[in-house]
Amino acid sequence: MLSEYTAEVRVRYQETDAQGRVHHANYITYFELARTEMLRAGGFNYKRMEADGLLLVVRDVECRYHLPAEFDDLLHVTVKAVKAKGARIELAYEIRCEDNLVVEGKTLLACITREGKPTRIPDVLRLD
Repeated sequence: MLSEYTAEVRVRYQETDAQGRVHHANYITYFELARTEMLRAGGFNYKRMEADGLLLVVRDVECRYHLPAEFDDLLHVTVKAVKAKGARIELAYEIRCEDNLVVEGKTLLACITREGKPTRIPDVLRLD
């Protein structure tokens, strides 16, 4: 797994609220977009892993809001792998617009079987 990846997201109109700012829930979606693209860029096939019966589920998510983003802003969503061993992957995120910190957050993912049993993450995702 890559240790860091940055994805670009252009804020779409439907992602904003009545105040014209990105609705707070959309930042979690931006985290997922960057996380998925980081795995893909590192050569990991998430779809194949699921077909093999393993799932990565969000166990915890944190999000701290600093500044609002608005329609048509170009956001840079950086995800960093903090820890990946056992059945868990810890990731940290920063979302910036130009040089301004908009949001920072964390997720803790758990690897489980289709039956919901925790299991070790695939070797390709481990950080040692």
